[in-house]
Amino acid sequence: MSLLGIDLGGTKLSSAIFSEDGTLLLKETVALENRRGKEVGLLITDQIGKFLNSDKLSSNEVSSIGISVPGISHTESGTVWAPNIPGWDDYPLSEEVKSVCGSIPVSIDSDRACYMLGELWQGNARGCRNAVFLAVGTGIGAGILVNGEILRGSHDIAGAIGWMALNRPFDDKYISCGCFEYHASGDGVARAARDLLKEDKTYSGELKNKQIEGMSSYDVFSAFENGDYIAQKVIGISIEFWGMAVANLVSLFNPEKVIMGGGVFGPAVKLIPAVKKEAEKWAQPISIKQMEITASGLAGDAGVFGAGYLASKNKR
Repeated sequence: MSLLGIDLGGTKLSSAIFSEDGTLLLKETVALENRRGKEVGLLITDQIGKFLNSDKLSSNEVSSIGISVPGISHTESGTVWAPNIPGWDDYPLSEEVKSVCGSIPVSIDSDRACYMLGELWQGNARGCRNAVFLAVGTGIGAGILVNGEILRGSHDIAGAIGWMALNRPFDDKYISCGCFEYHASGDGVARAARDLLKEDKTYSGELKNKQIEGMSSYDVFSAFENGDYIAQKVIGISIEFWGMAVANLVSLFNPEKVIMGGGVFGPAVKLIPAVKKEAEKWAQPISIKQMEITASGLAGDAGVFGAGYLASKNKR
């Protein structure tokens, strides 16, 4: 028997078959290509049908399916809120998937929870009972493991730390995504660079030749590596925000590990020692010395591994 994990992101859908011990057997990724609403749901069900009917699985039947979604999965209703997918304000994903799965059990959870579960199953949180996965990509979220269980909160929204208040005074620009995410997500890094470029009329560095409105965090990291002073200023500010966030998580949850992942940690992995140094200024002093900050052991596959883990806990 095998497990099917599905990881839905804002731009792509990854599907993978795992053995029951967590070995990755087969993986496929397809682009969303501007699909929205029911088109995304249809892509998921088509991929599930493709894997369930694959000749490669003829002797290895799927016993369970897990799905990671980029937002909030409402356990009781089976609906999903995913802000980066138009039309997914209250999408009936569970009902739609079960209509093509027959008796195969299906589990759905948020991407941040699945990142943490993937690391717990096959990544850098193996053996942990208290850990946090801090996902920094287009947005920011945290998968929080407490006493061996994912913390979900009263309405499945725990871990939405993009809204963590790390600056004052409040500004209306924080309403749509939160203070932390506004300043230190992938979009936030690019936004900060754009703002500084507009202010500095004498700047002549690497970023000058970039299209300002199309600039990405990867452009900023590239310039940072080459010593560009605006990029260095932006990344320095980001390190402060990431460090404060880690400090707050450590002080609140006393984890064994904080795992840094998501698209930004990627290029920001080498900055983890600087993030910890910043966190040490702010955190509970005993707790910060007893924990480890590390990069994801699964990189871009943490979500699909987490979906596989969901499936492993809900087999028929």
